[in-house]
Amino acid sequence: MTTTPLQPTARTSLRREKHRAATERAALYDVLIDGMFCHLGVVVDGSPLVLPTAYGVDLDRGPDGTLYLHGSVAARSVVAAPDQTICVTVTHADGLVLARSAFHHSVNYRSAVIFGVPRLVTDPDEKLHALNRIVDHLVPGRSTGTRAPNRKELAKTSVLALELTEASVKTRSGEANDEPDDVDLPHWTGVVPLRVVADEPITNSDCDLLVPAHVRTRANQLGAPS
Repeated sequence: MTTTPLQPTARTSLRREKHRAATERAALYDVLIDGMFCHLGVVVDGSPLVLPTAYGVDLDRGPDGTLYLHGSVAARSVVAAPDQTICVTVTHADGLVLARSAFHHSVNYRSAVIFGVPRLVTDPDEKLHALNRIVDHLVPGRSTGTRAPNRKELAKTSVLALELTEASVKTRSGEANDEPDDVDLPHWTGVVPLRVVADEPITNSDCDLLVPAHVRTRANQLGAPS
């Protein structure tokens, strides 16, 4: 894991609200580690296509870490991606910011935008490693609690690797910022905090096993009832 600061480029430099930019690479890693899903932006047949998908991260692979994405070998986005610069975004909505004026309503958030030309992972060991990273990103330890992909399943799946070299992080936190003239208006102002919360795990109808520790741990991390 590198501690090299994020280096702004023409694509990642903020043009508005520059004070909300995070320059520490650790901020990028925090957004990725805390997230569960991303949006992949790619041009397919001349038109933009943005798709939600799960992802995995290996902060020790490559000079700045690597983001892994997967999909069917026939997926248009996966087929087109290695021939172009793609954009991957991860966003956390942390709170609804309600101001006295409609204009100053906002959202507390953390977001990351990553650019780069991904490579198609062809090495069998890295491909399996990447798929395990994606599974374990959602539920740490899950890859050891499942059957590993077989040759047929691996042949049906493509994996993309995107280095975390060109990226930006933007955040907002805190209270609403009202105009001084609006402070005395008779309107409530404040923040409604938001977070992802898990419910109690539901065992499949054809399964008579107890909920495994790694699943219980993940649910508890996300605030499931004990």
